[in-house]
Amino acid sequence: MEQLYEYNTILETAFKILKHDNLSREMRMFAEANDVPIIDDSGLETVLQFLRLKKPKRILEIGSAIGYWATMIARHTGAKVVTIERDDANYSKAVEYIAKSTVANNIKIYQADALEFDLTLLDDQKFDVIFIDAAKSAYQRFFEQYEPFLAEDGLMISDNLLFHGHIFTDKNDLGRNLRDLTRKIKTYSNWLVEHPNYETIFLPLGDGIAFSYRKEVINDV
Repeated sequence: MEQLYEYNTILETAFKILKHDNLSREMRMFAEANDVPIIDDSGLETVLQFLRLKKPKRILEIGSAIGYWATMIARHTGAKVVTIERDDANYSKAVEYIAKSTVANNIKIYQADALEFDLTLLDDQKFDVIFIDAAKSAYQRFFEQYEPFLAEDGLMISDNLLFHGHIFTDKNDLGRNLRDLTRKIKTYSNWLVEHPNYETIFLPLGDGIAFSYRKEVINDV
């Protein structure tokens, strides 16, 4: 039993990528105190494990919030991150935190509604990863609008698909707004599963994450 415990401890250490610093702790405290939804440690660790294999150079984030995900991803991977945030208060706080980070030169943040964003600002460049964590009712529209900017072997990540567990709650126990949102999230999840061009892996970690890869095209010989 003692040997098994030691073995598990070694595995946890070996596969743990996430490292906090003073700024990330400050950002988490601010988010908790101000009810700003940001990815939790288990969700972020899961993303980092995938990115360790992917080794992305360019990443696009839809929904910056206060810049937590962007700064953590840029610091852990060294990738260049472009991120878009609509909310005035979140955008201002994200600009402040990014400027204080050690990876400010790796992050470009825009203030805009991602569905109305000037796509020419992306210069037709391709991203190795696109991370969607914005208005849940618009996930499919985000996916479709930004998919052309995904590299051929790129990875699309969709966060918050468990919606704090609400998708498992009986619809009669939810208010109308929550009921509508959970319905749209379920519809989006089903759309991912049935997408003809993507294979999607759903993981019940963090608040539920989907990793979507383009399917390989097999040509007849």
